[in-house]
Amino acid sequence: QVQLVESGGGLVQPGGSLRLSCAASGSIFRINTMGWYRQAPGEERELVATITNGGSTDYADSVKGRFTISRDNAKNTVYLQMNSLKPEDTAVYCCNGDIGAYRRGYSWYWGQGTQVTVSS
Repeated sequence: QVQLVESGGGLVQPGGSLRLSCAASGSIFRINTMGWYRQAPGEERELVATITNGGSTDYADSVKGRFTISRDNAKNTVYLQMNSLKPEDTAVYCCNGDIGAYRRGYSWYWGQGTQVTVSS
C-alpha cells in the first residue's frame, strides 16, 4: 500500500514562510512527477507546482518567485518552501505523485492534505 503524508502546515502571518513536506511510503520502486495542489473554501482545486524525477519544475503564476518545490529522491519526499505568504494562499495543500509500486505498476496517489492559514 502506497501512502503520501503531508506535514508542515499551520498558521502564519502575512509575509511569513512555511515549508511543507510530503513523504511517500510503501513498496515503491520509482516516483515520476510529484506535485502540490491547493483548495480554498468554495474554490476549485488548483495546481501549485510540479517537479519531475529529474528536477524540472513548473509553477502556477500566482506563486512564481515566492514558492519553491524540491524533492529528495532517496527519501521519496517532496517539499514546498513558501515565502512571502499572502492571505490568498490560505488553503488545504495536498501532494500527489505518479508512483510505481511493486505488483501494482504506476498510479497517481494523493495525500490527505495539510491546512495553511495566512492571517494576522
